[in-house]
Amino acid sequence: MVSVIFSSDGLLADGPLAAIRVSAAAGNPQRGWLTIGPKTVPVALGRGGIKANKREGDGATPRGVFRPRRLWWRADRYPRPRTFLPIRAIRPEDAWCEDPLSRHYNQPLRLDRDCGGDRLTREDHLYDFIVEIDHNSSPRIAGRGSAVFLHLARRDFSPTAGCVSMTRQAMLRLLERLGPQTRIVIA
Repeated sequence: MVSVIFSSDGLLADGPLAAIRVSAAAGNPQRGWLTIGPKTVPVALGRGGIKANKREGDGATPRGVFRPRRLWWRADRYPRPRTFLPIRAIRPEDAWCEDPLSRHYNQPLRLDRDCGGDRLTREDHLYDFIVEIDHNSSPRIAGRGSAVFLHLARRDFSPTAGCVSMTRQAMLRLLERLGPQTRIVIA
């Protein structure tokens, strides 16, 4: 028999979170809230708000229940963060395929002369920490959206292209409790 111990705030004690919730802010669909038990932090959402029928390029954050797959992080900028997730340092050649016609659609890839993609090494620090989620991953359907991550927000919390973004402090706190079985509920 396996027993699960919860802390007083409803979170799993000494282990990964069972779930987190992302919801749009009242009156502004491009802003939202990330809720972990009783704690809530502001987030930026996609310029298209939250949509159930996500499409490539629509700028929407997908509605649904997802799981985090792994953390990508800039080892050249920060020490390895604490997390229950599998973790990988971002290399200069790492990218994400956003081309619905490619067999690598919505997957990480290595940039070379013949292959384009959304480069994961960015100067603006937005991708210093990227939580890859399982949106449109199994099966991958061309045109249903790619590169939907949890990542760092711009200072003004301007909208994303469909991701959920937050401050570095909020991200680091979240990472400490995020594991592969944590449900990410975007509603």
